[in-house]
Amino acid sequence: MKVLVVGSGGREHAIVWKIAQSKRAEKIYCAPGNAGIAELAECVPIGAMELTKLADFAVENEIGLTVVGMDDPLVAGIVDEFEARGLRVFGPRKNAAILEGSKAFSKELMKKYNIPTAAYEVFHSAEDAVHYLKTAKFPAVLKADGLALGKGVLICKTYEEAEAGVRALMTERQFGAAGDTIVIEEFMTGREVSVLSFCDGKTIRIMTSAQDHKRAKEGDEGLNTGGMGTFSPSPFYTEETDAFCRQHIYQATVDAMAAEGREFKGVIFFGLMLTEDGPKVLEYNARFGDPETQVVLPRMDNDILDVFEACIDGTLEQMDLHFADNAAVCVVLASDGYPEKYEKGFPISGLEQFKDKEGYYVFHAGTKSEQGTCVTNGGRVLGVTALGTDLKEAKNNAYAATEWISFANKYMRSDIGSAIE
Repeated sequence: MKVLVVGSGGREHAIVWKIAQSKRAEKIYCAPGNAGIAELAECVPIGAMELTKLADFAVENEIGLTVVGMDDPLVAGIVDEFEARGLRVFGPRKNAAILEGSKAFSKELMKKYNIPTAAYEVFHSAEDAVHYLKTAKFPAVLKADGLALGKGVLICKTYEEAEAGVRALMTERQFGAAGDTIVIEEFMTGREVSVLSFCDGKTIRIMTSAQDHKRAKEGDEGLNTGGMGTFSPSPFYTEETDAFCRQHIYQATVDAMAAEGREFKGVIFFGLMLTEDGPKVLEYNARFGDPETQVVLPRMDNDILDVFEACIDGTLEQMDLHFADNAAVCVVLASDGYPEKYEKGFPISGLEQFKDKEGYYVFHAGTKSEQGTCVTNGGRVLGVTALGTDLKEAKNNAYAATEWISFANKYMRSDIGSAIE
């Protein structure tokens, strides 16, 4: 089977790497890909949002399956475009991808179907939002309704911070149209856990748990990023938590989407907060998480192409997921200054040290090849992942492996997974 993966980050590199392990993968393409992906797949110079060109490519090259890694093309309707051409594609249709595409939609869905989440209000004007804040409890959470690269969430400790946040999102339009509508939520406390799942429209299969570190600086300080590192499994995600979530959150979400006429096929990412009152949904994503994918897929024993096809065909009920009894930690190597201003184009050395080292992986996020040399090409550059018998060993292995790699403005957090000790 010929497979096309859409995207260019560390998540897509991990997906391509996992697909490459399948005996059924005859040839892999990735659009647009990156320098690391190019070692496993043929990179195609088509942007992830060039939906018509991507569909044309799939038809012309007889692609048997397309896997969409990124949120933007899913929300824009890439699956609908491909299905209209009779192409097989893994991911939710446009009317289901709204689960991630609109925070307001997802909050209203949870409210309607009694899925546990934080109390909230939705606002379409800055004036109304600021008026509401005058009587709100703090801290409060402001969320841009639309897609904002994982950065459209502001935790505001005071009224003044919240007012400035409303202005930034709605008046100054820091994230463009994503902030035309905002959600203001109560601030929840507890452990955050990420749980990925496969869905075929009616059946849901849960992957192993993970935990992400979103803030740029040590000690979870600084600006929100796309993720500075992650570990799996989460020791805070207990059997009791899992049983509650399976009954009240996971299956309830799939059933709610079906009841709304928005059958969900693909990956639902559940961002959970483990509060004193039980697990609650922080957010949904309609695709694999990044960098959670980089610790979840290396622990997965299934042939991923079989799982993708079961989701498309509605036969997921016949399949069980299997994960190794081990642990994984991913440390993101970023460009110093991310997520604000940073330089790129610096040569990267040490990548060859990962070749043939079992249990060690380097997933490229922001790289490109210039005259045969791999150089930095983004804020998040590489995800260094290592396995271990437990989280402590995996963490030690991952940090040891980060020392193998050098580039001029390399930056990383030194406390990824510190909560597990």
